[in-house]
Amino acid sequence: MITFNTFKLLNSLNLTLKEKGLSQPTDIQKQLIPKILEGQSVVGVAETGSGKTLAYALPILHILKNRENDKDPVIVSAHPRALIIVPTRELGEQVSKVFKLFTHTTRLRVRSVLGGSTLEVAKKNVAGPFEILVATPGRLLKLAERGLVNFSDVQILVYDEVDQMLDHGFLPDAKRIASQCPHSKQMLLLSATVSPAVESLMNQVFSGAEFVRSEAAYKIPQSLVTIHREIKDGKRLPILEKVLKEKCEGGTLIFANTREQCDKLELELTKLNLKCALYRGEMDKQLRRNNLKAFRDGSIGYLISTDLASRGLDVEHVNRVINYHLPQEIENYIHRAGRTARAGRKGTVINFVTERDAPLIRELSRMNAAPPLSFAGKKPRSY
Repeated sequence: MITFNTFKLLNSLNLTLKEKGLSQPTDIQKQLIPKILEGQSVVGVAETGSGKTLAYALPILHILKNRENDKDPVIVSAHPRALIIVPTRELGEQVSKVFKLFTHTTRLRVRSVLGGSTLEVAKKNVAGPFEILVATPGRLLKLAERGLVNFSDVQILVYDEVDQMLDHGFLPDAKRIASQCPHSKQMLLLSATVSPAVESLMNQVFSGAEFVRSEAAYKIPQSLVTIHREIKDGKRLPILEKVLKEKCEGGTLIFANTREQCDKLELELTKLNLKCALYRGEMDKQLRRNNLKAFRDGSIGYLISTDLASRGLDVEHVNRVINYHLPQEIENYIHRAGRTARAGRKGTVINFVTERDAPLIRELSRMNAAPPLSFAGKKPRSY
């Protein structure tokens, strides 16, 4: 049986893993950790909730601490040795949190420069020597252009949740960041799916990397229950009212396809005296963060979002996902469904289905990820 002890990580890392009750690695961790420890550049594709962050955080901490123990500590200001690039502030905060679980024993320093913070705050965050920098691409490049951070000592470059970053035209920035790091750097790419844009990045920047895919990639977790609700004549709200009256132990994440749909739905739920909040683009970033925090701590039970919340976010108590409007792309559906039933926990996804959604439902049925649905007057099946 493979355990974390199998990887022969530093004792300090193993002690923290034991303290956190972590003994057996996930499938993607079993595959990635040894390759990263060997210095191999890797492309890792795995489903959401599979433990990708820990899969690269542990070997990075091991490698950097060993270099420090070999009498080569970081002493120059703003010269990180590991650079973790993330698409959003929220994911950056999550990644930093995972690293910091282990820094009280390794004594390695983790800093972040994330979108939504002022330039002054970002400058303070990169002041002094540190080993690991977690950053969003736009903010990072602005600091680099001003000479406030230097990539000349980067040993490991990580692009996390790449499929989400590329949705926002990240490819030119990815190439710029990689070109400014030493040629000898080790490179890691993590993604839940391989879209054409991700393939392009792999071919252009990761041509020498080894490709690793978890067994469950592109699959819906077995612990996820899928339910279809047929929508006729566009009457979604009465169905939603009935669904929200059903018992649910944790939080409910409700997806719509546009900002306007989200705003309208928030208004409707507020009229029903249901505590809800928005999480979408084109809104005040501090308000968005506050809304996410309120959802995380249980102050509100319903978070209404576009696909912005479908990738990268890990909210443990999400027990139900409602696709008030289904996406057109199967990849977006998999990301949304992946917000619940994470790490073996149970969860439910409820799809509001119209005739227009029939192609997506057929594709899900072929994947055995959802029950079939007929629009020939028969009652839809629920599972």
